[in-house]
Order: sequence, then C-alpha cells, then structure tokens
Amino acid sequence: MDTETRYNQALDYLYSFVDYSLKHSSELAKADFNLDRMFALMDSLGNPQKKYPIIHVAGTKGKGSVSALCAAGLQAAGYKVGLYTSPHLLDYTERIQINGEPISHEQLIELVEEIQPHVAKIEKLTTFEITTALAFVAFAKYGANAAVFEVGLGGRLDATNVVTPMVSVLTSLSYDHTAVLGNTLTLIAGEKAGIIKEGVPVVSAPQKDEALEVLLRVARSRNSDITLIGKDVPFEFVESSLSGQRLKVEGQKLQIPLLGSHQVENAATAYAALKASGIPITDEDIQKGFSQVQWRARFEIARLDPPLIFDSAHNQDSFEKLFETLDTYFPEKMVYLIFGASEDKNIPGMFAAMKAKIKKLIVTRADHPRALSVEHIQGLAEQAGVESEAVVPVKDALRRALDLSSKDGSIVLSAGSMFVTAEVMREYSSLRGTK
Repeated sequence: MDTETRYNQALDYLYSFVDYSLKHSSELAKADFNLDRMFALMDSLGNPQKKYPIIHVAGTKGKGSVSALCAAGLQAAGYKVGLYTSPHLLDYTERIQINGEPISHEQLIELVEEIQPHVAKIEKLTTFEITTALAFVAFAKYGANAAVFEVGLGGRLDATNVVTPMVSVLTSLSYDHTAVLGNTLTLIAGEKAGIIKEGVPVVSAPQKDEALEVLLRVARSRNSDITLIGKDVPFEFVESSLSGQRLKVEGQKLQIPLLGSHQVENAATAYAALKASGIPITDEDIQKGFSQVQWRARFEIARLDPPLIFDSAHNQDSFEKLFETLDTYFPEKMVYLIFGASEDKNIPGMFAAMKAKIKKLIVTRADHPRALSVEHIQGLAEQAGVESEAVVPVKDALRRALDLSSKDGSIVLSAGSMFVTAEVMREYSSLRGTK
C-alpha cells in the first residue's frame, strides 16, 4: 500500500474519535472535558512529556505567534525543537513540527501505529487528545531536546495541560469560545490561568484589568512568580515596513518579519518567556531566531500589486488589530473581504471593527460543519450596513475578489475563519501553479 493511502487511513483513524473542533457550539458546551483520560494515556505511553523541557502557551489571540517565536529562538540556539499548534492550515502534520518542519506523512503513520494499542485501553479519548499525545511521543522519539506546546482550547482542561513546563505563558485574553469558557473575561481568564502550575514561573502579555486580576490571584495561590509585559519587562516599537518590524525589549534590539503592532507585543512576550524558562539561550540566539520566524496566515502578504493578504483573525479583538494593521501599511486602500465564520463568533463585532475598510464583503462558506450559511452572514452584513455578495465555493469567492481587485487595485483579504483562509491559500497556490 502506498504512503498516501496509509496516511489517509491514519487520518481516518484519528477522525474516527470525537473531534470537538467539528462540533456545534451547543455540543461543545456539554463536552466531557477532563484530564483523567489524558493522564492515563500518558502513563501508558511512558510519560514522554517529561523527557524534554517545555514552554506552555495559552491565550485568546497571539498564542500561535508567541509559540512560533519561542520555537524559532530555541532553534537558533541549537536546540532540536518540537512545536505543537492547532488547527492546521493545509496539512494535518503542520500541527507537529520539529525545527520548523512538519513531521512527514510516514512519521505520522508510524506514530499512529505505535499509539493505537495504548488508545484502545482508554475510553472516550478525543481526536485532539490523541493528536496531542502523538506530539508528545513524536518529540521524544525523534530526539527533540526542547518543545513549545500551544493550548488548543482554554487551558485548565486542555489536553496539553498534562505538562509541568519550564514557564507558563498567557497571551492576550479576549472573548472567544464563550459557550465553553464563559461569557466574562473573569471566567475566560480563570480557564486560561488553569495552565499555571505550583512554583512554575508565569509570563503574561498586557491584559485588561479584569483578566489580569485573575492571573495575579492564581499565580499568587500557586507560588508562581509572574512577569508582566509592559510593566516588569518594558518594550517599545522602533519602526516597521512591509518587510518587518524593529522593537526593543529591555533595551535589546529585535527584528521580526511579522507585521502589526500586536506582533510587537507578541515578540516581547516570547522574549520574556524564553528568558524566564531557564532554558539556556542568549540574546543573540533570540535575535537570530526572531528574525527568521515563519508563521503563516498572520497578515501574510501573498502578493503586493494589487495586495492579497491571508489572515487568521476570527473574533472582534483580532479584527480590531487587523484593521489597525491595514491602516498602518495600506492607509489609502479599501478591502474586498473574503469572509466566512463559525457559528459561535461575534460577527457583528467583527464587521463593526472592519466596516470603514470594507469596499465589499465576499461571503463564502468553508467545507466545515460549524461554518455558518452565507444567507445568515449576509443578513448580519445588511444589519451592519456592509455591502455584500455571496459566492460559494471558496475557490469562486477568491476568483471573484481577484477580478474585482484587478479593476480598482483594492486589497483582497481573507479573514474571519481559519478554514476559509486555508481554502483560499490552497486555491491561490493552485491558481499560480496554472500560470
């Protein structure tokens, strides 16, 4: 049997378990999240998560970027670095990377075969729990000597929370997944703060007072020193262009290719996390790693004239940051926004944040069970006073937006759903391949 057939069989096996990322929010709210299954699975596997130092990153926005920055810094320092993130954009193996490269399809097949007998002994495991276990095993098996784990959902009951890390990192907290995490920042912060462990240092990005109060209380109760970015660790923006940004953290000069003021904050958070981790690393290593970091679909400019941008913004807070970034780099340009969203998102909030930049909304729907209908989104667009048209499937939405853009030079932007943006990226890649 060829590798791709076996790879697809491995994915079929993973998806044969409960995958809450594909469930409606009402089902998600009733989900039986607890760590007992995960601890049992780790014990059965010999606790691979204890075989290398880990940086653990939770948050609403920025946790992927901070994770990627931390991993890039460690790699520049000469470590063999495991990076676990979710969801993937184009290929499932993107979730489990070593030194910036996804594991191979052959390796995923090998890992799934290795883990199956252990999974069979434990009831009610989920797709995400098994995938997280695959990452723990992969990094031990393939010789990682440092790892960064991004939390999937929340923190307290997330499958990654079986680790005792070198440092617990909290990125910017805002409203998302409220059906599961709660509808106040206090409740959301309480869930995210669940990654704080007894005596393990904590690094927090700047937070709203309501969230910060919770983090400080939990850190104090667990005898964990907490470092606050912007207060204990000063940072400043220096300059930016389309090729990247310069900043200073505690007087240390850094350069990142990631765009937007929020990425300056993320870089400061990652810098402080690496320093607080106790994993030996120099400022020169961090400088080198940060300058080379790659993290796709974060204000990723795929083409400059006329601009085509892939972004992963999918809540009001991230849309506010996206608007600010567009205004910084393309102040005169309007946007054709290719937009789809999941049912649990605050779509009116996203439209309010971006309205002044939207020339037309190209409403589409990803091939995903939680994706809202185009009719529903168009109704919300009409209420918000945003002009829209519906174009399904996603590949046709991209072609329509590119056609409109070719006539007036406006930006084509994909945002609102990681699943839509992933399909747009895949389709643009195939379009370029045909030229």
